[in-house]
Amino acid sequence: MENNSAIRSPASSEARLTRREFVRHSTVAVAALAGSLNTLPAGAETGKPPAPAANILNYNPDMEYRRCGRTGLMISAVCLGGHWKRVVNIIGGQEPSGWMTSDINREDFQKNRHEIVTRCIDRGINYVDACCREEILAYSQALKGRRDRMYLGYSWHIKESRFEDWRSAEKLKQGLDDGMKEAGLDYVDLWRISLLVDSHQHSPAEIENAMTALEWAKKTGRARFIGVSSHDRAHLKKLIETYRDQIEVILTPYTAKTKVVEDETGLWAAIRKQDVGWFGIKPFASNSIFKGDSTPASPSFAEDNRMARLAIRCILCNPSITAPMPGLITQQQVDNVALAVKERRELDVKERADLERAMDRAWASLTPDYQWLKNWEHV
Repeated sequence: MENNSAIRSPASSEARLTRREFVRHSTVAVAALAGSLNTLPAGAETGKPPAPAANILNYNPDMEYRRCGRTGLMISAVCLGGHWKRVVNIIGGQEPSGWMTSDINREDFQKNRHEIVTRCIDRGINYVDACCREEILAYSQALKGRRDRMYLGYSWHIKESRFEDWRSAEKLKQGLDDGMKEAGLDYVDLWRISLLVDSHQHSPAEIENAMTALEWAKKTGRARFIGVSSHDRAHLKKLIETYRDQIEVILTPYTAKTKVVEDETGLWAAIRKQDVGWFGIKPFASNSIFKGDSTPASPSFAEDNRMARLAIRCILCNPSITAPMPGLITQQQVDNVALAVKERRELDVKERADLERAMDRAWASLTPDYQWLKNWEHV
């Protein structure tokens, strides 16, 4: 794998907590935050932002903030997903082969990520999620000197439970320490272990190992909060109910096709009962909701922007989800999703019909490796 020494500088001390400071202060700070905020910010149902609060990181009155379960963190209603698919359409070049890879040492790539993070900060977005080595290294660099403006979610998936060699508690601990060292991180705001997509395939011992590692990371101050990601609804519900102390936050697929099951048997009910933070990945169904190529020159540029806003508005109609996390490759895309938060929340008849047609087209065009999204039409 390529040498990424150009972006491995330790995080700036001027804008970060040390692990020792975190251990000393975080318990008191989180308790105070949780006690001072309601389950949902004022106006969340109507799309209006909450009143200014000193405990909301990177507060912007034009952004809505939602309580991330019992962590007590107030998270922007739309966040920055780690992926940068189609970024070569903006910066030029050719995407390397492999899963969501890119030459992260390219100067124009680093400039793009820095600009995107800057625009997110400008718009009041306060969380970015990174789920592989390249993403962690890229966003650690983009956040250098301004960790006090955005929370960082972390999952170095090839050194976690999806891979057989990393399923023991000791290997998981080693993987976290190795990754944080390479990225120059003293702590992460959320460590969410990436379980197998069908996480019921894990043995009970493997799940116990993951929970042991998560608990250790929080106790030692390496991670402020902990959780898991999985695409297995039934198993994830069981995990939430079984490991309440260890699973504070989850990541799952969530698109404009997703609907909540209004009873006590589904995942949604368990999330609410256990007060778990909930981030949604793939809000645009891996870009299949769009007709164009994400460039301003695309003939469907305006309509694709409209579909993006409709999808975000639709997802945010569920007050239980903390935030969708779209991958964003231009500053205009950041502006567009921030605008969606400000727009009227409920879709009218025409908007809903247009979005349904777009999602039907998306479902029909999903590649074989993304057919699992169809399993998340109900939660």
